[in-house]
Amino acid sequence: MKQEKYALDFGKKEKVLNYATQTYRLSRPDKVGAVMALIRECQPKTRKEWEKWYFENAFTEAKAKTKMTKESLTELGERLYEKITEVVIPEWQSAFAQLTLQDCIDYIFNLTINRTFDGFLREKSVVNDSLAKIFPEVVFEESDPGLDHAGDIDYVAKVGNKAIGIQIKPVTAQANFGNYSATERMKASFAGFEEKFGGKVFVVFSLNGEIADKEIVKDIQKEIERLRRRAL
Repeated sequence: MKQEKYALDFGKKEKVLNYATQTYRLSRPDKVGAVMALIRECQPKTRKEWEKWYFENAFTEAKAKTKMTKESLTELGERLYEKITEVVIPEWQSAFAQLTLQDCIDYIFNLTINRTFDGFLREKSVVNDSLAKIFPEVVFEESDPGLDHAGDIDYVAKVGNKAIGIQIKPVTAQANFGNYSATERMKASFAGFEEKFGGKVFVVFSLNGEIADKEIVKDIQKEIERLRRRAL
């Protein structure tokens, strides 16, 4: 039976709406709450049931938590419009005016060759020179490209018959890694990995081949210990 879809179709506007929402982090947990965790807790049978439950139970995941309301979502929409009209559109218009054929040729080459190689070296350095030495008892393997989660998880860290997922990002992917928020697609992928392998997925930010966020090491250590206790 074909699944009914409730999401609106914004057509060509979707790209700019998504870009601005992600760029200004307007859909992250500290703005709208942990929506995937919330809906799994709710287990709604209808969209109306989910909407009602969300507004009754959702809070922002910020230091000063606030309850989500229809008004707060409206305010986020207004901020999105402001960012698009006052910042995004002028920036893109300027970029379009300066864009050349050579820019496009250089960009495709740079993306395919240079950035791929940089990312490969970055992953190897973070895993082999840092994580593998910090956790010598854990087996780190590159994620199987045939698995569903492979696009979102770079390495699988095996702890007994369980495993932890590792995604490695350059610190430039998010100027403040403490504010990083995975997309809903990534959250679903991470959840699928945890259900299959038992361990959580960690996003490790790197700077010059080293771990930029030292606190993540403590979090990984706690997860390793949790998996070991489960194995006893």
